[in-house]
Amino acid sequence: MEKRNIAIGLPSMGIEEWEACKGPIESGWITQGPKVKEFETNFAIRHNVKHAFAVSNCTTALHLGLLACGVKQGDEVIVPAFTWVSTANAVKYCGATPIFVDIDIATFNINIDKIAEKITKNTTAIIPVHLFGLCADIDAIRKQFPRLKIVEDGACAAGSALHGRPAGSLGDVGCFSFHPRKSVTTGEGGMLTTNDDEIAIRLDRLRNHGSSISEEQRHHGPKPYILSAFEMVGYNYRMTDIQGAIGVVQLAKLDLFIDEREKWAQYYKEQLKDIPWLKTPEVPEGYKHGWQSYVTYIDESVAPMKRNDIMEFLQQRGISTRPGTHAVHMLDVYATMYNIKPNDFPGAFNADQYSMSIPMHNRMTSEDFEYIVHTLKSIQ
Repeated sequence: MEKRNIAIGLPSMGIEEWEACKGPIESGWITQGPKVKEFETNFAIRHNVKHAFAVSNCTTALHLGLLACGVKQGDEVIVPAFTWVSTANAVKYCGATPIFVDIDIATFNINIDKIAEKITKNTTAIIPVHLFGLCADIDAIRKQFPRLKIVEDGACAAGSALHGRPAGSLGDVGCFSFHPRKSVTTGEGGMLTTNDDEIAIRLDRLRNHGSSISEEQRHHGPKPYILSAFEMVGYNYRMTDIQGAIGVVQLAKLDLFIDEREKWAQYYKEQLKDIPWLKTPEVPEGYKHGWQSYVTYIDESVAPMKRNDIMEFLQQRGISTRPGTHAVHMLDVYATMYNIKPNDFPGAFNADQYSMSIPMHNRMTSEDFEYIVHTLKSIQ
């Protein structure tokens, strides 16, 4: 087949997003305002939650989510050992300690059977990661550890669900990303969700310097001399109205995007099933996968070459790949800080060394998918 050039991920945007930016630009209301509010309202409805708050990215969402749940200096927070570094970093921002737990290699999500041995009197929260768009089993976590606050890292999971309930509605707080590699994007950007009214008040204030009055309320109010009241130290983690306007358009396409990705995930599964060294992702019954990424696992004991050599082979043929993500405990900063060895978490170690994400996004054509399958099958 003729060589193609296929990116690992590309945002799917068009004239609607371009047109949506005009409103904030022409009105002059560019920072957080009515379009952010509209995006929040629509996101809350789609994810079946009472409250949604747009922020600058998912890392800031995780930080605020932990703070709003009361995580503080000296606390311990359970974190899966295989995730993007921001999951652990957000815990450090609070002055707390991330306590790593190994993953289930079948799902790449936290291994619930390994959590109990890591719980201490200082454990106050857990961050289950819905990795690559597959929800962690929040129901099982809630049942086994009812006293822990649950902050969902749903960076990859907009539109995903567990037994019919959307990601972001399962824990105490949900955190989402709108980075360009996610199913829907605002460039950078994030969202917090919760059904807890008290947590919602804290989230709203924390993202806006600790203010109890929003900029929109203050500027539209009848008394221009009134400044905000500040009852807590907060942060400037707001989203712009330009991003909010794009988010409104993108969110309206979310289910279409996921349905298309589901179709191609099934195509991959069927077409790649006879490659003995390549394990494709499994979706447990009752789960709706968001397919932010399509992450495979390479069995080097039967593969014709090493994982990295396979990735280079594909790159030379125009197919971009990446490791699924990284084992956080193996990153220099955390390995050194906590004296952790790579094999302390064997599931995360193996996922780090042998996972391979292949292209999955809504700008791919049928010819792109066929070319990827053909190229993978050609590896002998």
